[in-house]
Amino acid sequence: MEQNSPLNWFESWFDSPYYHILYKDRDKEEAELFIDNLIHFLHPEKNAQFLDLACGKGRHAVYLNKKGFPTIGIDLSPESIAYASQFENEDLQFYVQDMRKPFRINYFDYVLNLFTSFGYFEQERDDMAVMHSICKMLKKQGMVVIDFMNAKCVKENIMPTEEKIVNGISFQITKKIENKFIVKHIHFTDKGVVHDYQEKVKMLNLTDFEKYLSAAHLKIVNLFGNYQLQPFDPGTSERLIIIAQKF
Repeated sequence: MEQNSPLNWFESWFDSPYYHILYKDRDKEEAELFIDNLIHFLHPEKNAQFLDLACGKGRHAVYLNKKGFPTIGIDLSPESIAYASQFENEDLQFYVQDMRKPFRINYFDYVLNLFTSFGYFEQERDDMAVMHSICKMLKKQGMVVIDFMNAKCVKENIMPTEEKIVNGISFQITKKIENKFIVKHIHFTDKGVVHDYQEKVKMLNLTDFEKYLSAAHLKIVNLFGNYQLQPFDPGTSERLIIIAQKF
């Protein structure tokens, strides 16, 4: 039996081919619609520089670049960056980088942190390090877009057990709330080898983000509750989408 339990769960799971198998059917059209809606709302300048922070395989970054914007994607997973690198061009690059550390200082007009790519760390100081990193990377009056789950709705609608069969692999998934984290255990067998992985995301609410952002000299200027950019409602919204500006 293979026990996949490194010091940090995300370093193992996000760099595993099974992560990409399990989530291979993520809605590309929905992701592109979200980017379209953001661009329409933000009205970025023609050569505005974007950073896709925790970019995964780069689907948002690639589409941003297709829209005409110079874009950089960074992610901790070498496997994800190796995949994304096939799409590189003069105005689109990908790098392996820890989001707690600034990549380029005062360089980006927009930093995007999408699809709940935050709240992975046990210690609050690491969450704060990400926010300070974002602030340092943004130009003066630059903006960050954080797309996070609406923790209240997730808590109320959590499915304790679930099975997903993808590429002939039966993923047995259990979810629970533990010490202010939503913890997902992923168990499966492939080619006779038993695998166990974990996802663990902090249940952050708007008040938490307000504290983090303010401490990093970032001020919330807009809130939305879904990818259609409708108003945020704590009780019913699917997502917590925050737009904050460096001040």
